[in-house]
Amino acid sequence: WKEFGQVLKEGPAEDFANREKIAKLLRFASTHSDTAEQAQSLDDYVARMKEGQEKIYYIAAENFNTAKNSPHLEVFRKKGIEVLLLSDRVDEWLMSHLQEFEGKHFQDVGKGELDLGKLDTEEEKQAQEKVAEQLKPLLERVKTALDEQVSEVRITHRLTDSPACVVVGQFDMGAQMRRLLESAGQKVPESKPIFELNPEHPLVKKLDAETNNERFGDLAHILFDQANLAEGAQLNDPAAYVQRLNKLLLELSH
Repeated sequence: WKEFGQVLKEGPAEDFANREKIAKLLRFASTHSDTAEQAQSLDDYVARMKEGQEKIYYIAAENFNTAKNSPHLEVFRKKGIEVLLLSDRVDEWLMSHLQEFEGKHFQDVGKGELDLGKLDTEEEKQAQEKVAEQLKPLLERVKTALDEQVSEVRITHRLTDSPACVVVGQFDMGAQMRRLLESAGQKVPESKPIFELNPEHPLVKKLDAETNNERFGDLAHILFDQANLAEGAQLNDPAAYVQRLNKLLLELSH
């Protein structure tokens, strides 16, 4: 695998007829071992799947540490659901051709709405819907503040420790693939991320309670920039992020 793993990962796209056979040979890092060594097979993953789990979950990031520490993994760690940690340049391209293994579809945990299916109880689902309804005014305020930068703002239940995260639309290109194409000099279609807020986090509660519009805007921008940084993204305007952060720190110190 150390010698030929990268080449094998090109197999499902290059040799469509044999992709199931090749898929059995693939090895991945995952939250099962939490190490960068690519030693977990898809057969092993499926054997460890939780009762009621219908999908094989994965995350693709710029490097292993960014993948391992991604806010998107928080709910999966809490529920003990294994996630494949992908950080090779070829990985997102590989997954676009793999799609399923032994009848189990692959799901990028950083794309689209998170639906854990039977892994969420009915009580959890009802509680989530109630919170989303209650916080509609906050979501509208944040959307207005970040209008140029986000396509949608919504409540998330994929976070336990982080205040916010950015999500790619279900059919949009992932960040890893976008960076790969940009580095190759190819034009990438414009797309705005979805911004998700954790309603249980103290910073989000502080944001909801903020009556000063300027301070509200600054805090909303800081949470958005921090969510991008946690994904390994480059900020479009790092200086503005530092200025806003310093301004809030100074206000806190008075």
